[in-house]
Amino acid sequence: MFNFDFVIFLPLLTSFLITVFAVPVSLYFLRKYKVMDDPKKHLHPAILHKKPVPRGGGIPLFIGVFLTSLIFIPFTNLIAAAFFAAFISLVVGVIDDKYDISPYTRFLINIISAVIVVYLGANVPFITNPFGGILFLNQIQIPFLPFPFSSVSGLIAVLWIVWVMNMLNWSKGVDGQMPGIVAISALVIGFLSLRFSVLDQTSLIAATLSFIIAGASIGFLIFNYYPAKIFPGYGATAIYLLLAVASILSSAKLATAILVMGIPMTDGLFTIIRRVLSGKSPFWHDKKHLHHLLLGLGLGQKRVAFFYWIVSAILGSLALVLSSKGKLFAIIMLVIIAFGAILFLQFFIRKVNDKTSL
Repeated sequence: MFNFDFVIFLPLLTSFLITVFAVPVSLYFLRKYKVMDDPKKHLHPAILHKKPVPRGGGIPLFIGVFLTSLIFIPFTNLIAAAFFAAFISLVVGVIDDKYDISPYTRFLINIISAVIVVYLGANVPFITNPFGGILFLNQIQIPFLPFPFSSVSGLIAVLWIVWVMNMLNWSKGVDGQMPGIVAISALVIGFLSLRFSVLDQTSLIAATLSFIIAGASIGFLIFNYYPAKIFPGYGATAIYLLLAVASILSSAKLATAILVMGIPMTDGLFTIIRRVLSGKSPFWHDKKHLHHLLLGLGLGQKRVAFFYWIVSAILGSLALVLSSKGKLFAIIMLVIIAFGAILFLQFFIRKVNDKTSL
């Protein structure tokens, strides 16, 4: 039996407090070294703020998670690899926050970070078949690839980590949106992991890490809530990587993670498809994410953030009670409804803009 205080409450509270203290210190150095998002210099089509705001929120987030993990989590080879990979992502992300490096370079670092974690043990050995039984991915071999990438389990783990890092990075379009989504997702993954913690020490570690991430995200939300005093920046991908690893360690219940992060995940998938079909790079910037469409309807940043939080909380609650078949059905319905809603909003807003321009 585990101690709730040392798995849930103390890790969450500690990471919350460390992050709350780390943000003001980080703000001082970010301003000093001019790691700022200046709307006059940052030529991004989706910029909403009017005044310079410090970027680099990944720094206090990482500090909060890392220092708390030193206290509450045993640093196995895999956990050490995860934090090493996250630190690489943080450094590259902060460099991007300062100098705006190529998105292709950033993506390559995402892949390298994921490969490091998978090479040292993270994998998805099986998935539950919604129609009964277990599908063992580690028994499906891929020719010509070195271990541990010679089986589908390693490849799926790399793809999952890279996908979560990029998908959540796209979900920071309005103030407070991202830390709320990450906090809710981490809480759901944490509670899911506790179902197996008595039998599986790895799941117990996953649960503790998840609650640590949730606490840091809530602490950061205080400063990122509209109007934001600090932006997550690309360095926050370090936290997304750790969340992806936690979801893998939680007995490989990826369907739960997919469902709780369903809205940003569907929006990310739709964005890639839309950009590719229009002949543009998936990394091309635009103002057609779901949060931009909701802003186009007249919703303010606070309401858009609340919308994402509420939907994530509802989907997360469903993920904890649904069967594997129920989760599959919910994911399919979510994708269909979200795709339809995004298409409708794009059509509706285009029509309104056309009438306004007449």
